[in-house]
Amino acid sequence: MMKIVISAILAGAASAFAPQLQPKASSSLAVNELELGVTEPLGVFDPLGWLDTQPEAFERRRAVERKHGRIAMAAVIGTIVHNNKIVFDGYISPSQNLKFADIPEGFMGFFSIPTAGIAQIIFIVGFVELAWLPASQYDGDYGVGYFGNDLDPEEKARKLNVELNNGRAAMLGIIGNMVGEGVTGQTMAEQYAAGHFNPFNDGTGVLFN
Repeated sequence: MMKIVISAILAGAASAFAPQLQPKASSSLAVNELELGVTEPLGVFDPLGWLDTQPEAFERRRAVERKHGRIAMAAVIGTIVHNNKIVFDGYISPSQNLKFADIPEGFMGFFSIPTAGIAQIIFIVGFVELAWLPASQYDGDYGVGYFGNDLDPEEKARKLNVELNNGRAAMLGIIGNMVGEGVTGQTMAEQYAAGHFNPFNDGTGVLFN
């Protein structure tokens, strides 16, 4: 998951804040993709100049950013839920006598999932990626509308901007949470409970006290 989040941040930073009008990015969303994600005070943010040198790749990079943002938003919510000890009842692996509640909080809990469980996750993600919500559909519009409602172009553009920006925040948030957990050895909930917000100089930091 760390590789996914890092890739998402790099892709988003390099290509996402881009309203320049030379590439063509058509989509069924009825909004101009090149005008989405341009947020003040940064405005157009293309430090590597990819809009000029690789305009044909913009649509795919935007799709990557959108998808990774959606994954990161789900990851942040999942982290908060699990850190609050909200889990499924029952067993994740009856044969191993392993309950859902036995899986540790934080990202290291992933490594406590049985191999068969990880295989099921990979299968389901692969099915979603290839068949249900295919990655090849760059516009990210899968025909479900906004909670079942169709929006006019102006409102749709506003909500798509919100989605992009929330996705960017979530990508930074989830990788920050994972790094903080790795550095401090504490989950997000444990850091909050201990008032341990700065690993460097809050008196309990692992690098500098």
